[in-house]
Amino acid sequence: MTGPHALKPFLLAFPGPLRDRLVAAVLSGEKVATTGLLVEYEVEDEELPEAGERSALIDSDGREVAVVEITEVQVLPLGEADLRLALDEGEGFLSVAQWREAHERFWHSDEMREGLGDPSFVVDDSTMVVVERFRVVESLRLDG
Repeated sequence: MTGPHALKPFLLAFPGPLRDRLVAAVLSGEKVATTGLLVEYEVEDEELPEAGERSALIDSDGREVAVVEITEVQVLPLGEADLRLALDEGEGFLSVAQWREAHERFWHSDEMREGLGDPSFVVDDSTMVVVERFRVVESLRLDG
């Protein structure tokens, strides 16, 4: 039997208020999808996740708060993101435009550009993104 520490970390955004909000949305069941940039995997030299893979959801304090299982992975151009995805992200988006605006703000942030090593990085409709759908299989958060 392996403990949760055998799982790779499931990281949403950067530590801070945004990550706290996203983690809470996952734990409440509202957030069942997340979208990242394909180029992030290339820069990190990281394999794409696969359906059935389990990871440990990490909060801003670096604690493992849940085990999530990937249920579906899609690689598609940003321009093909649809309303179902915007809703499944669980952040209260009511349209693809709202979803896209928030994601562009994040992807165009100084932290993201620094991580990608490209100070002028921008996305457009043809930018490839990785959509992960997931479910919480176990909550690890202990209250108090």
